[in-house]
Order: sequence, then structure tokens, then C-alpha cells
Amino acid sequence: MDSKHILVAINDVFFYTKVRDALKPRGYTLEKARTQDDVTGKAETTRPSLIILNLNDESLDAFKALESLKGDARYKSIPVLAFANHEEVDNWKRAQQMGVAKIVSRNEFSSRTLALVQEVLGKK
Repeated sequence: MDSKHILVAINDVFFYTKVRDALKPRGYTLEKARTQDDVTGKAETTRPSLIILNLNDESLDAFKALESLKGDARYKSIPVLAFANHEEVDNWKRAQQMGVAKIVSRNEFSSRTLALVQEVLGKK
């Protein structure tokens, strides 16, 4: 497993570009997942050190992806960094209960992407 390989489940072009611009210059490689099935499929083939998940992505069922990841011994240990709208308290709690390593607001994710990735990877 490459410690700088990250699976990014973000279909929003603006946010994906921010992630890419924050991480690629630091030597991280990114693999994009467009659907919840992509998340588990690519987790199996690429063995990422971290998964970034947008809980508000309407084209991706983030909670189904989390269920698949955390319910399978092969992926359970891969930390997940998630972000969501700050007012969605129930989604935050649900994500935490499902084993997300860290969840932050969209604004915090956008402004602190690199620091958050380093923090979650440092927890491993």
C-alpha cells in the first residue's frame, strides 16, 4: 500500500480540483471514484492509504460506500476523511458511528485539505 495514494470520491469538479491542487504537489497520487461501487472496486484494486468522501454528493451514495468499506475486512482499516454541510448533524453522527476517521465541514475541508489529510494519515 502506497502511503501517498488516495482514493477521492468527489464528483464536484471545484472540490476535486482543490484536492488535486493541494495534494499532487506534495507527492500524493489520486484515484477518482465516481460511484459508491467505484469506491469499493477501486479500494480493492489500488489499496489506497486514505479515502476522501463527500457525504453531500448526490451522484454517489456515501453511506452505502461506507457500509461496504467498513463491513469488509479488506477495507475496514483504510481511514476515511469525510466532509459535509455543517448543518447536517445527523449525517455527521451517522458517519462517525460508521467508522469515519474524521468528518469536517465543506469549508474546513476546502481550506485545510492538506493538513486534514496529513492529520488522518498520521493517526494510522
